[in-house]
Order: sequence, then C-alpha cells, then structure tokens
Amino acid sequence: MSKLFQQIKINDRITLKNRIIMAPMCQYSSEDGFLDDWHFQHYISRAVGGVSAIILEATAVVPEGRISYGDLGIWKDEQIESYQKLTTEINKYNCVPGIQLAHAGRKASTEKPWLGHGEIKSDEENGWQTVSSSNLPFNETDEIPHELSITEIKELIVEWGEATERAIKAGFQILEIHGAHGYLVHQFLSPLINSRTDKYGGSFENRIRFVLEIVLEMKKFITTESLWIRLSATDWAENGWNLEETIKLCKILKENGVEVMDISTGGGVSHQEIEIKKNYQVPFASAIKNEVGCITGAVGLIFESNQAEEILQNNEADLIFLARELLRDPYFALHAAKELGDDIKWLPQYERAKNNHYS
Repeated sequence: MSKLFQQIKINDRITLKNRIIMAPMCQYSSEDGFLDDWHFQHYISRAVGGVSAIILEATAVVPEGRISYGDLGIWKDEQIESYQKLTTEINKYNCVPGIQLAHAGRKASTEKPWLGHGEIKSDEENGWQTVSSSNLPFNETDEIPHELSITEIKELIVEWGEATERAIKAGFQILEIHGAHGYLVHQFLSPLINSRTDKYGGSFENRIRFVLEIVLEMKKFITTESLWIRLSATDWAENGWNLEETIKLCKILKENGVEVMDISTGGGVSHQEIEIKKNYQVPFASAIKNEVGCITGAVGLIFESNQAEEILQNNEADLIFLARELLRDPYFALHAAKELGDDIKWLPQYERAKNNHYS
C-alpha cells in the first residue's frame, strides 16, 4: 500500500485512516457566524470523498475576529447546535471533524472575495474596527488597527478558551489554532508587525507569549481531542518571522501538547516576495518535521497523487493538507487510490462505479 493511504496514529484516541486532510478554506457563506446549507453539502461531500479529516474553515472566536462578515464563528452558545449536526454527519464516513479557531486581527473586516475582497471601513456597512498586536495597518490605505491592551489580550485569550469549549461540545475532535497567513497570532509572532515594547513584544520569548497563553487556555478544556496549529514558517520578507524561529516555537509547542504542526508560509506583510511553484512550501514542513520530531503537515500547490506520495516517501511530511484541489475534486482520495494502485473501501452506494464497469 502507498504511504498516502496508510493509517497514522495522532495519539491514543485518534487514528486517521489515511494521510489526506482537508485544509481550512473560507467559504464566506455564513450569516452571523452560523452554518448555512452550503457548508453541509460542501464538507460532507469531502467526507464521502474519502479524506481522513476535515478542518473547518477559519472560525472566529469573537465577531471582530472574522475575516469577512460572511465568516463562520463560534463565539456564542447558540452556534453549537448546527455544528453538532455537521460533526455527526462527518463522523458517519470515518472522517475526523476538526475546526480552525481563528482571529483575523488587522486583516479582518473585508468584503467577500467575489465582491472585491478589499477592506470595509469601520463606519461602512458590514465593517468594524480591526485590532492587532500594534497599530500598523496591512496596507497603507487600510484603517489603522487598534493596538490591543494587555487587559484586552487577556480577555481575548479567555474567549479563545470559551470557543474551544463550544467546539468540543459541538463534537470536533481536532482543534487547530490559526497562527499563519498574517492573522492575529501571526501578528504577534512577526517582528515586522509586532512593535510592542511590553511583555508581548520585542524578544522572541515575548512575541510567542500570546500563542502559548492561548495553548494553555485551550488545554484547560481539552481531554480526548487533539490540538494542532497552522503556522507560516516565514514572512518571505527581510527581518521577518523565519524558519529558525518557527522551529524554536514548534519545539516549545510540542512540549506544551500541540500534536500536529500544519506548515504554511507568508501572508504577514504586503511586501512579501514569494516564488510560488509546485511544492514551494514543502521544505519548511520537512525542516520542522526533522528538526522538531513532530507530526507535520505539508500544504500548498499539492494537486497530484504521485506528488503527495513522494513527499511522504521522502519523509518531508506526515500529512498532506489539500485545499484548492479538493475544491476541484471532492473525490480526490478515491481517484488517488486508484492511481497509486491501492484498493480502498468505497461507500456501498458508490461501489458499483469503483472499477469503471458499465454493468
């Protein structure tokens, strides 16, 4: 059997049936943070399609943490029930439900991508005041974000914990912190964004304090669930957050109970310079996997079964996070198994189509 379709044990409670993970991808189709009918067909179809786990799109821990007004949220108890229905359905297909808990920080209050994707000003409809580690905007034309006070940081960490408790009640077995792509956690990590002079800024130890306190708060509620994190391993910009710091952070996170490092890059600053090409982020995942000795996921321009298998065989990652390829092909896992020569179980409703027979 190919490595892509070998099981992997995350911990004593969670074993994934294969190495294919549905990466978080915003759908911008929510009202007031609630799931819509769209989300049910979108996620359940990928569970039917054979992925081993689904990480729900960035789900805001507070309303102001949404990237757009169309983002999902888990900031109030009323939102739990619909998530329970979704996790129950996902579980039916031997697929582990996960959720990415997030706060967009200074990159919040934007329009839906197909309507422009730009910032919506705080005095405009569907807009609000953004916050960040410092009062530096992402784009020069953006409104200046409010710099969080220490009191506000502490309150937000508590709210992150409350969101974790709701996610667990909703049936999510994987809880992922969004620490990448220039969103709030990343805004504390990067010296290009974080210009604070208090205990949350300056040194490496101070810049990682926010995410470590989030981890410790979440651990108060976690029992049988698995804690993951998505990180940008580099800012792709001079004097920014880099691979060396990411490796140091991952070692500390592993010691504090984070079980999977989901490794991406970039998104922190508008002047980043990225040469986007096939497998361009894989070396970062590989370095972290081999330096830290942790379960690591690779993501970014991975779209072929042989490509994914090669990454695993080369010991560059343990998990393959697929994003846009799963938008193109919800049944990637079924097709990949055939291409790699693996005989995996299909659902009985689809079994008669497995071998391309016409009878």
